[in-house]
Amino acid sequence: MLDKNGFDLWSNDYDKQVELSYEDGVYPFAGYKEVLAEIYRIIHERKVKTILDIGFGTGVLTKKLYDDGYGIYGIDFSKEMIRIAHEKMPAAHLIEFDFINGLPDELEDRKFDAAVSTYAIHHLTDGQKQKFLLELKSHLNRDGIILLGDVAFETEKDLESAKLKAYDEWDDEESYLVSEKIRSWFPDLHIKFIKKSYCSGIFAIN
Repeated sequence: MLDKNGFDLWSNDYDKQVELSYEDGVYPFAGYKEVLAEIYRIIHERKVKTILDIGFGTGVLTKKLYDDGYGIYGIDFSKEMIRIAHEKMPAAHLIEFDFINGLPDELEDRKFDAAVSTYAIHHLTDGQKQKFLLELKSHLNRDGIILLGDVAFETEKDLESAKLKAYDEWDDEESYLVSEKIRSWFPDLHIKFIKKSYCSGIFAIN
C-alpha cells in the first residue's frame, strides 16, 4: 500500500494511469468514469450546498462540483495531491490530513449535505471503515447522504471472481467494500449499492 510519500510521487501520473486502466476496462479502474458520473448525478438531484470530499486526490470529480458552485471541503494526506487540486479550486477548503485518523479538528463543528469518497476508503480496514462512517454520519445535515465510489461488490463471491480475473494485478493490501458486509454493520441505515462494472460501484447511504 502506498504511503504519503508514495502518493506524492504518484500524483503527476495518477490521472494518466487511471485513464489507461479505465480504457482497458480492467481492475482497478474499470467503470471509473461511470462511478464519478453517477455520484455527480445523485448530488445534482438533491438539495445540496456543501460537500465534504474525503481523499479527493487530484480533484477530478470535486473540480466539476466546485465549478457548479457547491461549497467544497476536502481532506487528503498527500501534499502534492492538494497542491494540484488547489490550483484547480483556489477557493475550496482543502486540508492535509490522513483520514485513517478520522476527521481533522478543523471540521469538528462543520456539517455537510453530502460526504463523498471515491477510490480512497479501501485504504481503511473494516474496523476503521465502520468507525469512520459513523463519524461521517454525525457530520451530515438532516437528509444528508454519504456516497462511496470505489472498487466495490455486491457479494463476497463477486469480489473473489474479480480477484481471479485480476490475477497478479490484485492488491491484497486493499480492503474493498462489499454490500452484504456493510449492510451487516449498519442494519438501521438505508444503503443502496449501484454496480458500475465487474469491479466497481457506489454505495449511497442515507
